[in-house]
Amino acid sequence: MRGIILAGGLGTRLMPLTKVKNKHSFLIYDKPMIFYPLSILMLMNIKKILIISSKEAVIDFKKLLGDGKDFGIKITYKVQNKPKGIVDAFKIGNTFLKHSKKNVLILGDNIFYGSDLQNLFPSVLDQNRGCSIFLCPVKNPYAFGNVVFNKKNKIIHIREKMKNNKNNLAITGLYFFDDKVINMAKKIKYSKRGELEITDLLKLYLKQNKIDYKILGRGYLWYDMGTIESINEVNNIIENVQNRQGTALGNIHEVSYLKKFINKNKLKSLITKYNSPYFNYIKNKYF
Repeated sequence: MRGIILAGGLGTRLMPLTKVKNKHSFLIYDKPMIFYPLSILMLMNIKKILIISSKEAVIDFKKLLGDGKDFGIKITYKVQNKPKGIVDAFKIGNTFLKHSKKNVLILGDNIFYGSDLQNLFPSVLDQNRGCSIFLCPVKNPYAFGNVVFNKKNKIIHIREKMKNNKNNLAITGLYFFDDKVINMAKKIKYSKRGELEITDLLKLYLKQNKIDYKILGRGYLWYDMGTIESINEVNNIIENVQNRQGTALGNIHEVSYLKKFINKNKLKSLITKYNSPYFNYIKNKYF
């Protein structure tokens, strides 16, 4: 099983900040944004991960994360010269995914939270459907990809930014695919806006009756970090959760230790010389 983090895009809604810095490097409370999707993949026991981003951002991510050895995982990098849509990740990562039976794609600006979130993953990973998606209720579902259900709650239609949908469920940026995804992605043509749309790929799986879903209901949060408002809101949420509950979100050092990717001595060697809220949390909790 392998995972891809797509950390591309121009971040136009965050200009002028994104003119000098990739948004996936932005600080979200006490850690870079990319730590959050990376921790999600690690919670699924995925140890081989590909990060796709711009040339400049890849240089920064290599400085930040290296090859993943410190966390007991293997991280490789690929450059996306120009944003071409989410499905482009499978074209760029075709060699990386070549021999993988199960694959997970997560968008680098998506943040998920839920106390039982980790327990949802095994049921999705163990199913034999070709594709699985997470849906989450939001106030403005028309801003995202949407699905239509029949009376038996089976998906019968998928569309991007559907205005008159009867439900408030948005398709989140976390996707599970089988080993057919590379060939399926080759069939996708560019949309009118010049992108390889993820909804078109999902439609192919739907046409073959090979798509399933999970709904992130009460007790779960999902954020697409595309605006200043969402970044500020998530900063406040994470600050409250960590300070009130004493539980960190997206701390990849902690996750690597709890998943037994590294031992306690290795963890200590990684954090000893630093004095920041991110590392002090680990020191206070485990040492």
